[in-house]
Amino acid sequence: MFIGPERARGVYAPCGAAVAIGNFDGVHRGHLALIERCRQLAAPGQAIAIVTFEPLPQAFFRPEQAPARLTTVYQKLSLLRTAGVDLTWLTRFDGRFAGLTAREFVERVLVTGLAARQVVIGADFRFGRGREGDVTALAALGDEFGFGVHVEPAVLCNGERISSSGIRRHLADSEFEQAAALLGRPFRMEGHVTRGAGLGRKLGYPTANLRVRAEPSPLAGVLAAFARVADGEWLPAVINLGRRPAVGGGDPLLEVHFFDLDQDLYGQRLEVQFVAKLRDEQDFTSIDGLVRQMKRDSEAARSCLAVAARPQ
Repeated sequence: MFIGPERARGVYAPCGAAVAIGNFDGVHRGHLALIERCRQLAAPGQAIAIVTFEPLPQAFFRPEQAPARLTTVYQKLSLLRTAGVDLTWLTRFDGRFAGLTAREFVERVLVTGLAARQVVIGADFRFGRGREGDVTALAALGDEFGFGVHVEPAVLCNGERISSSGIRRHLADSEFEQAAALLGRPFRMEGHVTRGAGLGRKLGYPTANLRVRAEPSPLAGVLAAFARVADGEWLPAVINLGRRPAVGGGDPLLEVHFFDLDQDLYGQRLEVQFVAKLRDEQDFTSIDGLVRQMKRDSEAARSCLAVAARPQ
């Protein structure tokens, strides 16, 4: 169940809740550890609840330095539901919310909204106006309002602390296996196919186009990937992800050219799993130059994917 501030008019967990708080971008293995701790702490009949934020606080305070996004809002909610979360309190992080004191945040969200009985956080958790609240302050408020506070230690993978920022770095460096190890699953992008200008088909490389909903994207450039329509077979493809400077630029777009599929996919859901980055986006002085490079990209992607394991 999703709830938000516009619906926050009373207790949504009448028997109380074990609550984890965080950005949950990516819903990675560290986030899953918070959820599992909630599950261990929850008494019979109590809900497992998440408090999370959109946009990310870093993006609100420093939009020019907004971190790349690992999941869309839809993906985040879906992953949380799959992880067994009963309630997700998704708060719009704006000036009004950022201005809440630590006490106001606790009273409004944790006490009045969720009837929190246990609260699970990471060691670096800060909250309230000007980041005034920390673990000690939350514990003191918990004593006052009747909920326990539990600090979950960092989760390590091959000696590396699992974090959204670490996953973003691995993706930016095209280290897809390392990113998958931290996520607990392969990194994928998905969406519904939109109409394009049709230039790819005119050039001999028809594409299925997805708007990039989670911005900034942690990936850009030309990539080899597997993609599937709905829940169908995973097929090899070459991807262009970015603003397409060679054809005049524009909003970020994920363009999928299937090697073994040529049909109108407009409106259908498409899912992409990346295997390797081939090159960065670049401009071209002529369409002929662009077409020659597209041919080289397709050949390189075919060779790469021929020895790669298809997703299950």
